[in-house]
Amino acid sequence: MAEIFGFDCYSPKEIAERVETVGVTKARLPLSSLFILGVLAGGFIGLGALYFTLVTSDAQLTFTASRLLGGVAFSLGLVLVVVAGAELFTGNNLLVMAWASKRITSGELAINWTVVYLANFLGALGLVALVYLSGHWRMNDGAVGVNAVNIALAKATLPFWEAFFKGILCNILVCLAVWLALAGRSVADKILAIVFPISAFVAAGFEHSVANMYFIPLGILLKDRIVVNGSEQLSWSGFLANLLPVTIGNIIGGGLMVALVYYLVYRRQPEG
Repeated sequence: MAEIFGFDCYSPKEIAERVETVGVTKARLPLSSLFILGVLAGGFIGLGALYFTLVTSDAQLTFTASRLLGGVAFSLGLVLVVVAGAELFTGNNLLVMAWASKRITSGELAINWTVVYLANFLGALGLVALVYLSGHWRMNDGAVGVNAVNIALAKATLPFWEAFFKGILCNILVCLAVWLALAGRSVADKILAIVFPISAFVAAGFEHSVANMYFIPLGILLKDRIVVNGSEQLSWSGFLANLLPVTIGNIIGGGLMVALVYYLVYRRQPEG
């Protein structure tokens, strides 16, 4: 197939086979390993979010430059997940392909998503605590902290349906990034495959549930330390009001609009 496509990479059909096989492996990981890898992924995505917050705090950058550079910086999170190894809820929405092929059960899918989601949350909150206690947010004369609060405020005040549709768009690109990374045969291939889709979703302002597990809690912790107009609107209830539609949107974007579509194209067995 490589000769047909003219590249030293896996073909789309081969990627689909790999995604399905990897999905079976992920669904049957020991719960302790799954949880630990989930905690790591929450922290890794948080590191990408930290990098994004730092880069976009520079008021000298134009809007386009800030979004572009911030998106590239945020790509660090998924690079760490894919290359270093971790279990990320949004990426694991691709397990729908193994489920649709009946290679994993609905119960296995639900357990994987539940454990990984909660572990991602714990990992993100752990990084929030470390960042808050480290005083990192005081960098650039406090501009980093101001930016962190503003990012959290913008996300926590999104209308339900806007957050929902931005969640769909986000995870279409995230799952395509994971899909493209599985086409690569080297670390460089995987990193390059990840950067463009991830930087695109970040630059476009789409919503990622695990990233928001870092962004919004950090803003909540900082709102009493930094003066930002409207920061009193930041609350844990507002955080949950964002997380619900974004999570549902992420599942639809990655599970249905990427995994299920490619299942129908490449993995569905012909009738009869």
